[in-house]
Amino acid sequence: MSKLRIAEIFGPTIQGEGAVIGAPTVFVRAGGCDYRCSWCDSLHAVDQEYRHTWTAMATEDVWSKVRTLSGGKPLTVSLSGGNPAIQDFGPLIALGKAEGYEFALETQGSVARDWFSELSPLILSPKPPSSGEVVDWDKFDACLVAAGNAEIAMKIVVFDTVDYQWAKDVAARYPQVPLYLQPGNHTPPPPDADDAVIDMDGIMERYTWLIEKTLGDQWFTPRILPQLHVLVWGNKRGV
Repeated sequence: MSKLRIAEIFGPTIQGEGAVIGAPTVFVRAGGCDYRCSWCDSLHAVDQEYRHTWTAMATEDVWSKVRTLSGGKPLTVSLSGGNPAIQDFGPLIALGKAEGYEFALETQGSVARDWFSELSPLILSPKPPSSGEVVDWDKFDACLVAAGNAEIAMKIVVFDTVDYQWAKDVAARYPQVPLYLQPGNHTPPPPDADDAVIDMDGIMERYTWLIEKTLGDQWFTPRILPQLHVLVWGNKRGV
């Protein structure tokens, strides 16, 4: 049986962003990604340079760690990365759901998986122009199809006016999908650091600007949220 490449497993903590913000959560962060966003805040789980820090784990071992951290009490398990969709988390989801756990996953929408239909929710986070990546909308649509009747939401990080207009265009393309906007964190931590000083004033200025811009345009559909975990812990890893 193939093993999962795991960058870290941690928690319980709270989910810091998106549709389940504030929910008690254990995080399973996968190693590896098919994108290289210019402002990536999780390079330790993305860049092959840090592959030596990832652990090859059997699905059963990953699940054992999650159960230990949660004390065997069902909560939300968040699959993150990198891009967790490039690996097969279907068996892990099946193990957890059999014991009453819920699974959320965030992905840029570049790889569709049949087990997306088992998620609650699937967070699709297409990357805006500031990332340096270009979204393949056919692949993104395939992810929506794979999700079936699962709960779906979309999260877009906004750094500037170009990203903002792009987010509005994406929202018009998928009006049926709930949208969360988030100000970009422009001071990502060094991949090998446990903590990093951040420009909190800059982040909050961007958040204030995003709120005022969205409401000023009378665009009342999206929810506008910060990265809650950054406000509480900065860019510290493992929380």
